[in-house]
Amino acid sequence: MAEPERPKRPQPKRVTLADVARLAGLSRTAASMILTGRPDTRLSADAHGKVMAAADQLGYRPNVAARSLRTDRTQSVAFISDVVATTRFATGLIRGALQAAEERSHVMLVLETGGEPARESEAIHAALDRQVDGIVFASMRAREIFVPDVRLTVPVVMLNSTSARFPTSVLPDEAKGGRDAVRLLVEAGHRSGIGLLGQSDAAEVGLFRSETVSRRVRGIRAEMKRRHLSFASEESCWNWEPDEGYRLARKMLKRDPTIRALLCMNDRLAFGAYQAASELGLQVPGDLAMVSFDNDELAAYLRPGLTTIALPHEAMGRMAIDLLLGEGKPREYLVPMPIVRRGSI
Repeated sequence: MAEPERPKRPQPKRVTLADVARLAGLSRTAASMILTGRPDTRLSADAHGKVMAAADQLGYRPNVAARSLRTDRTQSVAFISDVVATTRFATGLIRGALQAAEERSHVMLVLETGGEPARESEAIHAALDRQVDGIVFASMRAREIFVPDVRLTVPVVMLNSTSARFPTSVLPDEAKGGRDAVRLLVEAGHRSGIGLLGQSDAAEVGLFRSETVSRRVRGIRAEMKRRHLSFASEESCWNWEPDEGYRLARKMLKRDPTIRALLCMNDRLAFGAYQAASELGLQVPGDLAMVSFDNDELAAYLRPGLTTIALPHEAMGRMAIDLLLGEGKPREYLVPMPIVRRGSI
């Protein structure tokens, strides 16, 4: 025997603007002006208080869809990235963007493409179908990216990336970061016996990593030249990973015992260099000072902690949303890279 059909629970009625106005004892127009923050309502403070209290008591939520029809804005933005969302290292970009979007009462739609052109086109169409007010294109590693040839009618900001199609971009100030790394070593008394780990002009003739890496290198080279200094030794590798840092640091330190400081092109190389130094009986910073870039979270757990020039991902994410929803000229915006001082110098 079939079970009797259970009666459906009535869905709770959505609280409307008219309900708020009725409880506050004001017209619907007056309640609307107050709730939308109109600065020229000319309504009393008492009226404002009544409307806000009524909205709070009833649990009123504005009808975003209806409002978007009136204002042609949906209070939403899209964040389209390659692998930022699933990469621990770059999640600060999303964190900063989310905070800025929430502060502006916007919802952020996060779409990840894996860097695949077909998925990038799908992500753009998905964002446009939802009538977002703007799109941020982000990359895990700062680089020029190709944006599919889809007609875009909303503002676009490139985050940790650049594009020939869209001139507004937010990038870390790598050139100044490179200069700061050299300055830290020099101010600690290191004017000779400095090794460069991860990059060598002589070994990399004709090679191109990315524009931001090039800027980091230019900053380092420019500051060394300005101070009339030169590196005692340079070791190049394509993958800036701990195993390469270990191999190259060990090779450099065994070959040249006069090395007293290492400038590492990123923290992961520095991790390997720490191990090499330890195996060779060298103490950081007493026998060997170290400075690097990125401020990977493990930099704080090394002993002593690693002094590094940080990637300002959260600040960059915030700026991207501010530019997207505010007024900013279409140009490149550089965000300073903070110096994180620890015990390695």
